[in-house]
Amino acid sequence: MSFIVWSVIFALVVLLAFVATRMAARNKDEEGFRDTGLAILEFNRAFPHEAIRQLQATADGRVVFVRLHDNKAGFMRNMHRHFSCHVLEPGRVRVVSSETGKGLVIDFLDHPHHNGVFEFASAKEAAEVSLWLLGNYVADADLALPPAEKPAANKQ
Repeated sequence: MSFIVWSVIFALVVLLAFVATRMAARNKDEEGFRDTGLAILEFNRAFPHEAIRQLQATADGRVVFVRLHDNKAGFMRNMHRHFSCHVLEPGRVRVVSSETGKGLVIDFLDHPHHNGVFEFASAKEAAEVSLWLLGNYVADADLALPPAEKPAANKQ
């Protein structure tokens, strides 16, 4: 009799673990990239040699734009079961402000299936991301640096 009781308890524990795992996976899909740590881990898994300088999530948390070193940007989208990560080269993206002022209408020339309207929490965030994508971003910290000396031209 005790064997049957222990078998039922074990089956219930396994069932509860399965249900908890499924609910956690569903919450992860619904949450998107609200956790910036998850976004950093996923992007570094896809592109381990790219240095991340800054992240900016859309208002719904489904998409994260990544500012990378050497004037490049990245793009991450939650695709429910996986994350789609891309490195974007300057000049390979078309960006227009949306009608709301807080969003961007983006055409990815190399990844057209990701084209769309991306809404941010503020117009400032949208403007900053547009500069990353267009390759024109100059951070406030960069403006404070003294100008570098230009090397002398090669004389022949």
